[in-house]
Amino acid sequence: MVEIFAPTLTPTTLEMRYRFRASQEKLFHAWTDPTILGKWFHVTPDQHTPIAEVDLRVGGRYRLGMQAPGEELLVAGGEYRLIEEPSKLVFTWRWEAAPQDSPSTLVTIEFQQLSGGTELILRHESFETEEQRDNHLAGWQGCVTQLTSNLEE
Repeated sequence: MVEIFAPTLTPTTLEMRYRFRASQEKLFHAWTDPTILGKWFHVTPDQHTPIAEVDLRVGGRYRLGMQAPGEELLVAGGEYRLIEEPSKLVFTWRWEAAPQDSPSTLVTIEFQQLSGGTELILRHESFETEEQRDNHLAGWQGCVTQLTSNLEE
């Protein structure tokens, strides 16, 4: 079960909040264990995640690839900037297919323990355009929906 709050948006940033009936540790591992990430990190139920690579250390890199049947593989990756297990992750984000001169954006995920669960706060910043921000908002909402389904299994 998850409680969803309306996103907060500025032209270059999005912030999303969710409350899960799951521990900080369980949610942190869902975001950092490649086996678990491979089960849920995609936007729609018909997609799968054939690439889920994690080198969980500051300076370590990750790669996540999502693919729908008959569609092109979409791969994002970046570098971990901060890891405070089980409460916080900060990492860069960049699509591999983006033009070489496209800058990375920054994702911060906080896992705040609450009575009976955890609040997940996802902040993604440094977008160049509102369209880019909105596309990522839709993507993150889809991914969190898949995470929710995976946690309930």
